Amino acid sequence: MSRVAALFFLVLLPLSTITAGEFNPVISIGDVVTPWENLAGTDGQPHSWKDLKEKKAIVIAFTCNTCPYAVDYQGRIKQLAEKWQDDDRVALIAVNSNLIDEDSLEAMKERAKAEKFTFPYLKDEKQELGKSWGATRTPEFFVIDGQRKVVYMGAMDDDTNAMKATVNYVSKAIEATLAGKQPEVQETVAIGCNIRYKRSRR
Repeated sequence: MSRVAALFFLVLLPLSTITAGEFNPVISIGDVVTPWENLAGTDGQPHSWKDLKEKKAIVIAFTCNTCPYAVDYQGRIKQLAEKWQDDDRVALIAVNSNLIDEDSLEAMKERAKAEKFTFPYLKDEKQELGKSWGATRTPEFFVIDGQRKVVYMGAMDDDTNAMKATVNYVSKAIEATLAGKQPEVQETVAIGCNIRYKRSRR
């Protein structure tokens, strides 16, 4: 989906679908999010919620190998990880919930190696994490605090064009959380490709 098509799609959504504070179909700001257990990482290790128990601010980036938007944001996600890598209170985790071959764990390992990811890149093979968090786009970001409550969710910044982006909502949410404050902006619309959830039979 092109950027123009994505924006056009958002404009066409009825007001009942997109209203202030209701961008996410499952969770709200202040909710305690569902933990995860033993998600396979590109480092060959299982990753669980308990690994992050000492962290005060955690960024979860739902992304993938194949969406043009997600690919465009890889550099910005790497920069965000580098900005906070020396702060032991902060963690950044990338999660891929797509099930197509190009988003397989093996393909993810190749991407992580080629792009030199310094953060965990995890496979949500059962798609349970993405669904329980209400993630619908790639990329889509969540910032949670030390009590595992959502303090921010939506887009990383204010423009999909890196040259035009002026406000990094995720980084500002991290700063506010570490300072014991609420972010000024708590929700935005995530613009990107749809996460390809497997349809369940009724």
